[in-house]
Amino acid sequence: MMAFFWQRAVVLSLAAAMLVYADMKLDCSPDTVTVVWTEGRSQADLSLFRLGSCFPTSFSATQAVFRVDFNDCNFRRLVTGDYLMYSNDLTYGSSSDSQSLAFTHPVVCAFARPKDWYPMIYDPVFSTHGVGHLVFHIALMNDDFSGPAESTTFALGSFIPIMASVSQKTHQPLLLLLEECVAATTPELQPESPVYPIIANKGCLVDSRMSGSKFEPRQKSSELQLSLQAFRFGLGQEVFIHCKLVAWDPNGLDSTKKACHYVKEHGWELLDNYAYSTLCDCCDSDCKSRRTRNIESGTRGVAQKAVLGPLTITDETS
Repeated sequence: MMAFFWQRAVVLSLAAAMLVYADMKLDCSPDTVTVVWTEGRSQADLSLFRLGSCFPTSFSATQAVFRVDFNDCNFRRLVTGDYLMYSNDLTYGSSSDSQSLAFTHPVVCAFARPKDWYPMIYDPVFSTHGVGHLVFHIALMNDDFSGPAESTTFALGSFIPIMASVSQKTHQPLLLLLEECVAATTPELQPESPVYPIIANKGCLVDSRMSGSKFEPRQKSSELQLSLQAFRFGLGQEVFIHCKLVAWDPNGLDSTKKACHYVKEHGWELLDNYAYSTLCDCCDSDCKSRRTRNIESGTRGVAQKAVLGPLTITDETS
């Protein structure tokens, strides 16, 4: 897939003089982009650069570097004619003690539209829209989510770090959600199986109502991190966590496609945008959709069931 890009000189008149002393290099690939901004002004603080919502991957006295996925940093996707375009804004926000003015510069990558890519107004006969195959993952992590857990035993009241993700490859950007999770003492759920509800009601972290469990701030749209406080259910036994993972159109969130947790003294909050926390108002009742077509129709996303475990919760005080 061949990529090309356009760089307009400046979008703000205030930036015109400043860009004389700067240079931007852009390297577009099918899944990622590298932006290197080289600055000639000694008074500029390159840590103040942002690509959409992302901080620089690295920076020095003269360069700010971003190496990011199109699924991150709030890239905008546009299909026009024979091209699939990803666009964003490189911004510089000057600090109060800086002599440099704030400005914005466009970042655009365009690709020849794949022949088997369909815009969402169509309904082709396959389970997901876009290009590529979705692969879901769920795993126990170490305390800072930087790698896999070294142990599957957790003390009662400690936190169990869990990360779910979806590998999207060249698929259109999707948001990873956990629609439902329950704990059980068996690797397969049966109708009569005793369960402990963790996430229910279409994305409500119900366990956070009575514990310190919470969703961690999202690092990537394709990942979801959960700090689950170890519970008494299945104490001392093997415990399996059964979840329904959903990869969903990020522009299609509603009361049935969301990630909500309960924050003490604040109530239910939406992980991805606090301003829209009213989507979580149904978490104490019944979250229903007004849409007649649901996720199984494949119109806006895809779901996958997964099992995590076994893990063991112990009571060190007994």
